[in-house]
Amino acid sequence: MSDFAYDMLVIGSGPAGQRAAIQAAKLNRRVAMVERKSVIGGVCINTGTIPSKTLREAVLHLSGYRLRGLYGASYTVKQHITMEDLQFRTEHVVRHEIDVTRHQLMRNEVDIFNACAEFRDPHTLRLLDAVERGPQTTREVTAARIVIATGTEPTRDPNIPFDGHRICSSDDLLQMEQLPHSLTVVGAGVIGIEYASLFATLGVRVTLIDKRHRLLTFVDSEIIDTLAYHLRENRVTLRLGEEVSSMELMSDAFGDRVRIHLASGKQVVTDAALYSVGRTGATSALNLPASGVSTDDRGRLSVNDHYQTAVPHIYAVGDVIGFPSLASTSMEQGRIAACHAFGVEARSVPALFPYGIYSIPEISMVGRTEEELTDAGVPYEVGKAHYREIARGQIIGDSTGLLKLIFHLDTHELLGVHIIGEGASELVHISQAVLSFNGPIEYFVNTVFNYPTLAECYKTAAFDGINRLGLVPIDAREQTPVTI
Repeated sequence: MSDFAYDMLVIGSGPAGQRAAIQAAKLNRRVAMVERKSVIGGVCINTGTIPSKTLREAVLHLSGYRLRGLYGASYTVKQHITMEDLQFRTEHVVRHEIDVTRHQLMRNEVDIFNACAEFRDPHTLRLLDAVERGPQTTREVTAARIVIATGTEPTRDPNIPFDGHRICSSDDLLQMEQLPHSLTVVGAGVIGIEYASLFATLGVRVTLIDKRHRLLTFVDSEIIDTLAYHLRENRVTLRLGEEVSSMELMSDAFGDRVRIHLASGKQVVTDAALYSVGRTGATSALNLPASGVSTDDRGRLSVNDHYQTAVPHIYAVGDVIGFPSLASTSMEQGRIAACHAFGVEARSVPALFPYGIYSIPEISMVGRTEEELTDAGVPYEVGKAHYREIARGQIIGDSTGLLKLIFHLDTHELLGVHIIGEGASELVHISQAVLSFNGPIEYFVNTVFNYPTLAECYKTAAFDGINRLGLVPIDAREQTPVTI
């Protein structure tokens, strides 16, 4: 019998914490979860992934964006879209997801504490009641293994006068009372780009500022160039290679606005500003020195391949350990950490983790980029398919989408797939499966896809790649030429 109250205690109830707790419970361990908010789900459900992606879907529907290719740029489902219209759908989905998550944890007999946790020693945590009802109570709990899954919070420069209305973080943006006529986004990371494209689709004049000269350097350059083109077509002004020196609230004849000063001497005046220069690990309240674990200057934790920190029985998973900071990868990290903690073998392939960027249009990718292959000296060729070539693309009104296959020049083994356009984050899983068994692009030549579907892009792109080589495709199963 363990001398500790719990076999595992998880701090944080986001995707990483949920998966770690449930996996440990499935292994018949006694598990507790600590969540400092009054509702569970973490940033993912309450202020991040779920709200922003639901907001995006509401924007796509109400703005008529998907049908503009068929009915013209002026087409819209609702002429005057308000924040209330957008939040209605979001609130419904958030409530549902919170309920589902709580039910899953309860069904697996995970004890849930609504409390703020801080370490007393490497195995003991003090819990301060975080629910605002009556006097606060404290208790101490012990655990043989601890998982830190506290996620992140928006990075706030102390010199920026945040007021939650005109100058706001990504968490504040969802609480806007009305749509601004103009919005400036400072920081062109994933969050910044997603919100910039979302508000631009609503007709808001958007300016995107970033000190880097290229958007999202981990994404294939051709895909990013395509996104930048679409952003500019949607009246987004890109100020790349520019650094913000200061921001100030101002009032003039046009109302309350924001003036942004750039290091180059330029100024941008805007109705509202989103400050999105990254996120900081939510670890400041944990009293980590008492645990023996330390953070970097952004509050993030370093871990090994098993997600162990410097203290072997303390694990860290999810956004708090940094890139890629995706809900999907966080869930997998939580599962792997819980399995390792109890000596259960579990396998994962981080190289095949897909990435989804829910900009408008959306982007998804898996595998390696052209830049990575060039730097590694790997010979490759590409095959492309444009949505406008595919019947389904015409049916849904997306004539701008692109699917790109990258394959080895000699073996034809698939090396990476990069997609921009409607359904990209769903389409990418087909190639993820092929990458998992080192399949050649002839796999797509030999596969029959439903017609009409966007999945046909794979066959079209495979033929394009083979034609670029001037070769006859080989049947991957029989090693015989295929009739084109």
